[in-house]
Amino acid sequence: MTDVSLIDRLLDVIEDDIVPKTAEGVAHGNKLFGAAILRKGDRSLVIAETNNETENPLWHGEVHCLKRFYEMPKADRPDTKDCLFIATHEPCSLCLSAITWTGFDNFYYLFSHEDSRDSFAIPHDLKILKEVFTLGPGGYNAENAYWKSFSIRRLLRDLPEADRKRLETRIAGISRRYDALSREYQDGKTDNDIPLN
Repeated sequence: MTDVSLIDRLLDVIEDDIVPKTAEGVAHGNKLFGAAILRKGDRSLVIAETNNETENPLWHGEVHCLKRFYEMPKADRPDTKDCLFIATHEPCSLCLSAITWTGFDNFYYLFSHEDSRDSFAIPHDLKILKEVFTLGPGGYNAENAYWKSFSIRRLLRDLPEADRKRLETRIAGISRRYDALSREYQDGKTDNDIPLN
């Protein structure tokens, strides 16, 4: 059974913690991908970050979040097995590897690879999966020996209608915010120094 309070918390973090950082990042020429880490026990925020590819093309939202996580003093940094990982967009192959190498046993995402390509005009995730790994959309193993991934939108399917409709309305609002950020990014991307923009 899907935990409605968990989905609400994940959406809270996207809206309140990731989106403001992403808006600032996009204003500086970065893509609109972000991530956050929460403690499993109380779902408190450990860290939220966004894409910082204008500093380094490897600083995708998830990787940049992990970089900042490991810059925290070890005494303040929870074990990754005790954490939830949230990505605003389905992680690309680089970010999937980073999540794996850092020991997370889960991740949640809101927008799919197809959304990145079709809604946000950033096709690189699917192109790399196809060209390098010969995988089509969704071709990676979403549940494996390392982690289990969860599409937030797919989790809604199992909910009672009232909860599902309420959460779909929340997601529609978040999607509108990301649509605006996407337009801003696309309008300014020729001025940045990101190899795959």
